[in-house]
This record gives sequence, C-alpha cells and structure tokens, in this order.
Amino acid sequence: MSALICGSMAYDTIMVFHDKFKNHILPDKVHILNVAFHVPDMRREFGGCAGNIAYNLKLLGGEGKPMGTVGADFGPYAEWMDRHGIARDYIKQINETYTAQAFITTDMDDNQIIAFHPGAMDLAHQNRVQNASGVTLGMVSPDGRDGMLEHATQFAEAGIPFIFDPGQGLPLFGGDDLKDFIDKASYVCVNDYEGELIQERTGWSPHEIAERVEALIITRGAKGSEIYLKNKRIDIPAAKPHEINDPTGCGDAFRAGLLYGLMNDMDWETTGRIAAMMGAIKIEKHGTQNHGFSRAEFEERYKESFGHGLAW
Repeated sequence: MSALICGSMAYDTIMVFHDKFKNHILPDKVHILNVAFHVPDMRREFGGCAGNIAYNLKLLGGEGKPMGTVGADFGPYAEWMDRHGIARDYIKQINETYTAQAFITTDMDDNQIIAFHPGAMDLAHQNRVQNASGVTLGMVSPDGRDGMLEHATQFAEAGIPFIFDPGQGLPLFGGDDLKDFIDKASYVCVNDYEGELIQERTGWSPHEIAERVEALIITRGAKGSEIYLKNKRIDIPAAKPHEINDPTGCGDAFRAGLLYGLMNDMDWETTGRIAAMMGAIKIEKHGTQNHGFSRAEFEERYKESFGHGLAW
C-alpha cells in the first residue's frame, strides 16, 4: 500500500536565548515593545508535517509520498530527502516564493517566541490528489487552508480513505468546515487540546465523531492515547522514552505509526502502540528528522515498553 501525505514542508530555524524573556520585557511597556535577543545557539532543521510524517514512515519501512508546495530555497531539503529515499514526485516548487519557515526563539524557561512565514504553503491547492498514482491511503495534515479543503474533497471523490489531522491548521476552520472534514474522512487524529476545540466548534462529542468515521484517535502526551471506535474505546499506554529532549514533531512521528498500521492491516491495539513507540523515540532527539533505528532496535524498544513482542 502507498500513502499520499498532504501537508506542509518547512524549514525550522531554532534559536536559544540564554536568559529569560521576562527579564527583558517590561509589562507596562509592551505597547512600545522594541527588544533584541542575543541568540548564540542556532540550528536549522528540516520539518513540516508532510516531510516529518514521510520521514518517520520511511523509518518503519512504509511507502509514503509527501505532497506539498515549496519555494526556490528548497535545494538543501531536496538533497536531504534524496539521501533518505523519500519520494519527491509530488513536491511542487514555486520559484517566486520561499519554502514555509518557522523562526523559533526559546528562553531558559522554555518559553517560545515564534514567527511563521507560510510562503509556498499557502499555494498548496495547486497540487491535486488526482495527479498521484497508486495511492491507497491518504492524509490531510496542516497546510494552506484552501489546500486542506480541496485535498479532503479530492480524496473523498476518489474513494481513497484518509486521516484528517488538523493540527496547527485548526484555527483556520469553523464548525461547519470541521463537520465537512469529518464526514469526508475515514479517520480523525488530534491531540487532547485540538479534540476539545473540535468538540466546542462542532458540538459533537468524541463518541458522536466516532460514529461518523472508522476511528477517532486522541493523543494525550505522557498519558497515552485513546482510540474511539463506533462501539468501544481502546486505551493505548504511552511508550517509554530513554530520555526527553525535544517534543517537537512527536505528533508527526505518532501519525506515521498510524499510517503504517493501517497500511499493513494491523489491529488498533498494535497500531496504537507502534504510533506511541514512534513518538517516544522521536522525543529523545532534537529536531524532527534526526532520529533513527533498525528493525531489531524497534522490536526491542516495543517489548521494553509494552511487555510483549511485535508481530510485523
């Protein structure tokens, strides 16, 4: 089976301020804010939801093709994808734009100031699901608003089951939009905060959403995750990380595990645990695409976390 992963491709520029923002921002002067932070530590990472999910799916041995729009500065990312065997068949370069970029400054209290430039991402609707061949499973992840709406419709019209993963794109949509996404999707995956927002905007409970899809998956960080089916709820425990360094991208790693389980007709108990294991492995490394493992290592980690082996 082959998955088409519609979503963002982005650069993440991460800087560390060796102090605390609160020591340099005067509360009574925020209306005339003019500050500069000295950030001696900086790194540039390859990211974006589609890129992250495709990278993690590749680690598991799954075939996933990201579909996204990028800018004239995409060269280094393209080389990275080629080195790691990630297909670029459906990456559209728009030379008049930059690739989407997040500029993140973190202080010693783990507070963050983020500036995000969407760039080519806002033109995601120029890609069409119909242009991809051999697709058996899809995903609609955070992307340009029009792209997310159109790709969901295109998957539904093509009869291709897909996961709706609104993520950071959730604020772009009202209740009617979200109801339409859910009615077209086969699966919905959100974190607990996003799940609360969807319930508030649609008026639908998790069980009511689960009645409209094959499964609703809600992640709860260190508390594990819940998989709502039409007639039951499955609780998935969290996997055990060896250390905690950077939670950024854990949700994308989790979603790659979901895709892998669905593509291989695994039961939900196994699929959920593979997804949880992917998130735990990712959290141990800084950046969203700097972790790796062998099949044997993954099996050992799975047994360590869940007390039994994994039948691939």
